[in-house]
Amino acid sequence: MPHERTELDTPRLTLLAFPPEQILGLIEQPQAFEEQFALTPADGLRGFYVSGEVSPPWLEALRNSVGQGPNPWRHGFWIIEKESGQIIGGAGFKGAPDPEGMVEIAYGVVPSREGRGYATEAARALIHFACRDPRVRTIRAHTLPQANASTRVLTKCGFVHIGPVVDPEDGPVWRWERSAQHIGTS
Repeated sequence: MPHERTELDTPRLTLLAFPPEQILGLIEQPQAFEEQFALTPADGLRGFYVSGEVSPPWLEALRNSVGQGPNPWRHGFWIIEKESGQIIGGAGFKGAPDPEGMVEIAYGVVPSREGRGYATEAARALIHFACRDPRVRTIRAHTLPQANASTRVLTKCGFVHIGPVVDPEDGPVWRWERSAQHIGTS
């Protein structure tokens, strides 16, 4: 693995790669999470991971990875707000680079922190992380098929709207892509 670094710093955020046990603890034993892991989740964080939006295959892979430590490509990062020290969201990839050098990013911030530019800051950190890996040639993202906060984040981060596609897990979505070579342009 070319990246052993599991913490990404931005001006207002720290993205911290987490072991599977932490996210499973948040899902299954939320009352013990803070004491067990010395991390404070913002209100609404657990809701991300117990909603219908979380992919069952991702959760299954998480359970099968217990004891293996953090894997930024598979499990992702907590988004920690430096000012409060709270986990305000999650960001990551849908897996390591594929044979064509493509990675897909995903991110989310709790409702109480939306509109502050945190999703853009987290997405840029993911882009920089991916661009340091020589295997990565293309970075992809999918959004709901209409203009929304995520489409604005991706536009700010240099992504180009490719068009509508049907994702096997998410159904109809808009595809966005950018080259890993253009790291200095955003």
